[in-house]
Amino acid sequence: MRTAIVGAVLLLLGAVAVLTGLLPGADALALWDRVWPILLFVVAVTVVTELAAEAGVFTVVAQQTARWGRGRAWLLWLLVAVVATLSTIFLSLDTTAVLLTPVVIVLARHSGLDPLPFALTTVWIANTGSLLLPVSNLTNLLAQHAMGNPTPFAFAALMWAPALVAIVVPLVVVFLISRRQLLVRYETGPEDGIEDPALFWIAAAVVVALMPLLVSGIPVWMPASGAAVVLLAVFAVRRRSVLRFGLLPWQLVLLASGLFLFIEALHANGLGTLLARVSGSGESPLALLRLSLTGLVGANAIDNLPAYLALEPAAGSPVRLAALLIGVNAGPLITPWASLATLLWHQRLTSFDVRIRWGRYMLLGLIVAPVTVVLATLALAAAA
Repeated sequence: MRTAIVGAVLLLLGAVAVLTGLLPGADALALWDRVWPILLFVVAVTVVTELAAEAGVFTVVAQQTARWGRGRAWLLWLLVAVVATLSTIFLSLDTTAVLLTPVVIVLARHSGLDPLPFALTTVWIANTGSLLLPVSNLTNLLAQHAMGNPTPFAFAALMWAPALVAIVVPLVVVFLISRRQLLVRYETGPEDGIEDPALFWIAAAVVVALMPLLVSGIPVWMPASGAAVVLLAVFAVRRRSVLRFGLLPWQLVLLASGLFLFIEALHANGLGTLLARVSGSGESPLALLRLSLTGLVGANAIDNLPAYLALEPAAGSPVRLAALLIGVNAGPLITPWASLATLLWHQRLTSFDVRIRWGRYMLLGLIVAPVTVVLATLALAAAA
């Protein structure tokens, strides 16, 4: 509810800016034309993943992963990291935070293992693993537009090196700090059956078909919306009780809309000029590091989405936009509010009675975030 309140306040401030002329109406309309496909995609893909979870798709993935682990905790953890990475890349970081977090907690407990290494892996990969494709993160979709709408493959060609580094570094850190919990053996408990096999197979087929469509070059809101409509229709026939307003991520949409409008108003009144001085210019390794580290600081100070929006005009070229994405995607691992995915992740942990002290989380983030951002930025500079 706090998310909704903040979003409503930001929308109100943005509306006041438009009415008073601080934000020209033409600029507000241009902003809306840019962001509505992104917001529609967020809504559609959230509905798809929520309904797929209701159908048991993610539970079956977790159970199969436990079998593939062959009783070795380190192998099970590595498989969870792979699933988290694929979920983040193809279905977005919020999907990983919201839907995969409870799955890995249940999986760890099902296997008699400490859930914390698995939960920490999930939230770190949800953030750092969101660099490769436009659909992986809302900031990527914004950057794709600013880059001139390259195809998903062209976007990935620019981002593959930093994306790989940003995934590997946090995993190495998790293994080092959790090696005692991971270098053990486990036994799996009894598996949960599929309540409605027909519903499961339809939902699984929709998710599998959606993934290649999201990287096909078609505007991502189209296949995501089509998949959402199919699953809504199927659930309306086979399990109508699941269909509720809560399926829609209305709080996230409200917050994102408010942030878009509010930051655009600040840019219209001099914010961009100030940030251009802070973030520098050029595409040398040091210039790219300056921009990515500015993004890291901004994300942990005010959240990664407004940090990206504030710094985007100062980025300019595709390579500098990529450096900015490294900072705001792989950098928000320190403060709880640095990304919405982190807050959603913690909410799910609390609902499953898994506790992690924010002090410890921030201390670990202070170690891994700067190292990840610096090494990923250097990888970008080398590849570019």
